[in-house]
Amino acid sequence: MFPEFTVLEIVLTCLLFMWAGFVRSGLGFGGAALGLPFMLLILDQPIYWLPIIGAHLLFFTSLTLRTRINNVNWQYLKASLLYIIPPALIGVFGLLNLPNLWVVTFIYGITLLYAVMWLLNKSFHSESAWIDKLLLIFGGYIAGTSLTGAPLMVAVYVRNVVQSQLRNTLFVLWFILVSIKMATFAALGVDLNVLTAIVLLPVAGVGHFIGLKTHDMILRNDVVFKQVIGAMLIVVSGLALWNLY
Repeated sequence: MFPEFTVLEIVLTCLLFMWAGFVRSGLGFGGAALGLPFMLLILDQPIYWLPIIGAHLLFFTSLTLRTRINNVNWQYLKASLLYIIPPALIGVFGLLNLPNLWVVTFIYGITLLYAVMWLLNKSFHSESAWIDKLLLIFGGYIAGTSLTGAPLMVAVYVRNVVQSQLRNTLFVLWFILVSIKMATFAALGVDLNVLTAIVLLPVAGVGHFIGLKTHDMILRNDVVFKQVIGAMLIVVSGLALWNLY
């Protein structure tokens, strides 16, 4: 399950999946974006972590949407998928075919960009339809490569989906994208690490439950939360890139 992990690394892995579950349900996005950079410090193989993250996302979004599926903006979701799915598929094949060093560098580079923007209290935003399309295309590609394209797509959805439907609509979007990614992995013979995902499910569940309970509080303190996380990610991404090169 855990390839040559030490006991400390297994414990840290459990804590990171608890963290990813907390972020995913607390913010409504970002479990992979805020978890994967730390996981790569333990094992720098995105193809190991992404199927596990994907399996958890499918499980927990299904639980969350079980009673909220009627409160989704299906019209905008369908329209946006036309711009998201094709680049997402290109991103998946890039993940599987590009050198691992390139993929890891790309992930940390994107993470560093997000982190700097959050620390400076800046965010991606759009005021026109063509910028919306560009953000969806790039977000889809990044999601296909590393599941970390959420901030770009969220910037568009915030503008086009009412707040009461936003989190549920995003959860459906994540479910669709991850389903495509997992199906592609399975079709191409990638190890989905199912047993590891099952073992880590309880600890991720604890984080998911805490996130659901603190969702409103996180949103009220959204700026401070993102600035603290941004500062942490700058340090992690900077050190990781330094070590890579």
